[in-house]
Amino acid sequence: MAGKPAPLPTGVRLADYLSTGLLARICTPALVTAALNATGRQGKRRRDLPAHAVAYYVMALSLYRGVNDQAVLRVVTEGRQALGDHAIRRDVGKSGISAARTRLGWQVMAHLAEHV
Repeated sequence: MAGKPAPLPTGVRLADYLSTGLLARICTPALVTAALNATGRQGKRRRDLPAHAVAYYVMALSLYRGVNDQAVLRVVTEGRQALGDHAIRRDVGKSGISAARTRLGWQVMAHLAEHV
């Protein structure tokens, strides 16, 4: 029986920095950019959730199974900011997350899976 998604504790934990850093090390920003370009998903507009951030968010969902989607986005946002990426807004709602994932599409993630 499915339950309510669990929230993460407030604040960033060391494990959150490690998981975001590990994702960025295994799947480098250059590799994500190449996947976005190869699939034609590189955005032309400046968005609250840029395509590269959504790719890392989708990867992080597998690390935080059963956790609230917005809490996972918070971990990715704060982790990316710790790595110097300040392009992601923190106050994106559920519909914004859903729309960003739809824009990204499955092709980018398939491309990354093939090249990692």
